[in-house]
Amino acid sequence: MADTTAEQAAPQTESLEFRAEIRQLLNILAHSLYTEREIFLRELISNASDALNRLRFEQLTNQDVLDPEAEPAIRITVDKEARILRVSDTGIGMTREELIDNLGTIAHSGAMSFLTKLQGDPERRAEIIGQFGVGFYAVFMVAEEVRVTSRSYRPAAEAVEWISRGENTYTIGPAERTQRGTTIELHLSEDAAEFADQWRIESIIRKHSNYVAFPIYVGDGDTPVNKQTAPWRQSPREVTDEQYTDFYKQLTFDFQPPLAHIHLVTDAPVQVRALLYIPSHGDEGMLRLRPDDGLQLYSHNVLIQEASPDLLPKHFRFVEGVVDCEDLPLNISRETVQMQSNRVMERLKTLLTKRVQNELEKLANDEPEKYVTFWTAFGLLIKEGVATDPGAREPLARLLRYSSSAGASDTLTSLQAYVDRMAEGQDAIYYVLADNRRSAETSPHLDPFKARKLEVLYLTEQVDSFVTSSLTEFAGKKLRNVDDPSVELPPLGDETDVAKASPVSDNAFAPLLLRFREKLGDRVLEVREGKTLTASPARLVSPPGAADRDMQRVRRYFDQQYEVPKKILELNRSHSLISGLAARLGAGVADPTVELIIEQLFDSALLQEGLLEHPAEMLGRIQRIMEAAVGNAPTPSAPLASATPVEPPPTTPTEDVAGPAPANVAEPTADNLAEDVAVPAPANVAEPTAGDAAGGDDSAE
Repeated sequence: MADTTAEQAAPQTESLEFRAEIRQLLNILAHSLYTEREIFLRELISNASDALNRLRFEQLTNQDVLDPEAEPAIRITVDKEARILRVSDTGIGMTREELIDNLGTIAHSGAMSFLTKLQGDPERRAEIIGQFGVGFYAVFMVAEEVRVTSRSYRPAAEAVEWISRGENTYTIGPAERTQRGTTIELHLSEDAAEFADQWRIESIIRKHSNYVAFPIYVGDGDTPVNKQTAPWRQSPREVTDEQYTDFYKQLTFDFQPPLAHIHLVTDAPVQVRALLYIPSHGDEGMLRLRPDDGLQLYSHNVLIQEASPDLLPKHFRFVEGVVDCEDLPLNISRETVQMQSNRVMERLKTLLTKRVQNELEKLANDEPEKYVTFWTAFGLLIKEGVATDPGAREPLARLLRYSSSAGASDTLTSLQAYVDRMAEGQDAIYYVLADNRRSAETSPHLDPFKARKLEVLYLTEQVDSFVTSSLTEFAGKKLRNVDDPSVELPPLGDETDVAKASPVSDNAFAPLLLRFREKLGDRVLEVREGKTLTASPARLVSPPGAADRDMQRVRRYFDQQYEVPKKILELNRSHSLISGLAARLGAGVADPTVELIIEQLFDSALLQEGLLEHPAEMLGRIQRIMEAAVGNAPTPSAPLASATPVEPPPTTPTEDVAGPAPANVAEPTADNLAEDVAVPAPANVAEPTAGDAAGGDDSAE
């Protein structure tokens, strides 16, 4: 009779129903909640880590536990042939009732219940990963059947087994197990056989659970697969420079050391541990190993997102590293952050952005050579931020670097350094837009600034047009484009070393302006004297109020309906080329080279402004100018000037043009056309006739 009573008292295997509409819910959990199937292993390891943490907390006040000497660890084994995966831990274990509560009730979290007990102990709470009580059910993404065998830490507790195939019911009963802890055995479905491969399991561990605080062994090995200690969770004083560099190389697969690192440990305004790096170079396009920008986001040492783009602004997307934040409310799959956590994310983003900004400024001030390396690699992104992020414009402007007329070609200057060097009374930062430094140096807009020894910044990238449209002031100084005709400069002193040539007289200059206007027509708004030009024969300036002058250069690349903007052409009446043209025009003989040179001067000015649509179209004209320079009539590829002789101006040219026209001055060539070349009318060379202009055909008249 006693035996019968004992038999009735022993726990029996029984079939129970889940405490929820389980069939539909399990289907959602298994097939809709997670984006990657491999996440199931991360969830099982996280649960095992929580069980080990709970045991460790229990042992602080209670040494009467089963197997007190057992190593707190996680071991994973696979049977490839049978498609079986086992995850075991030596954690706190579960009794029959706890198995029913924790596994038989969907969304009941033992870890969350434990966390509730730890209110007021943030250090202990930080070590617990689980929150929702659904991570375990991710196993049904890959398993046909799941067996959970567990034995509680309580010495008198007995082992118990829980079995489910992901349907409405599960079975629970006694089991054989001598060691404390839990083993989860997955009978993998046929399409999940990859998870019975040891190499695959190890790669998942290193990706998602590399920094779980307990050792994870795979197979019969005695060496943990995971690193356990996360460098970002250590004190900065405990991590050496070599360890920082090694972690960077493991994280990014970059064999070059970073320029700088940022190790952030703070509890306010959010609790965060972060380790960020400034690389020394950008990814090599198609060869980049990480397809997505963004920092790795961890929570409680477990990877949540491989690349989170929301932790830093886009212009800092070159930053590599890891952020581990315990204040982030995660979604139920723990793969993304809940939408209602925007405030937390904003605080976190603000904190990280400020630290990156400070580190870059520190690098620029303390290690300028390293900063040049950074600027070469990522300067475009900083400029992008200035152009697109109004809130970041002011601090990012401190990071800008440009070539300057005051420095060598291999030196860069900051806006602040420019301001510090400004001449007394100078009230603006001057810049010129060009395709490269050489083009900037030869820009006709620099003539008055060179004469006055005023520094000009060279902006030589397309994005600079966007920068100057957004950044209009720095340190209280306006940024001014040197092509702005309204720029007021101090008068030239008598001590200036600029050579002064005799200007073309009004009587000779007026017909030349008229010829320019007739030839160029509505392609220009006006042709006038350039009062600030010294070394250049001509330049194009924007009309007053042209707010989009800096954007005109880039529209040529993006606007399919692009038209060359109409500008004002200014002529330097003291330049030898303009003097020579005036003399030819004043000779009263039809000269086709005059109009060729007018066209070339205009196109050269457009080219210098970066506005010429089709530069190759100049080649034919340049060839005809060269033919004229060697004494041949230019070959007409299009109708040239009229053969009708031009009436001379009322005043004799020799009275208006300084000095007689020399007899042996070479005609302009393609090389010297836009430079300081004189083209006076030769005294002893016959001028081209209308017949010559038409190719020598007597019937051209």
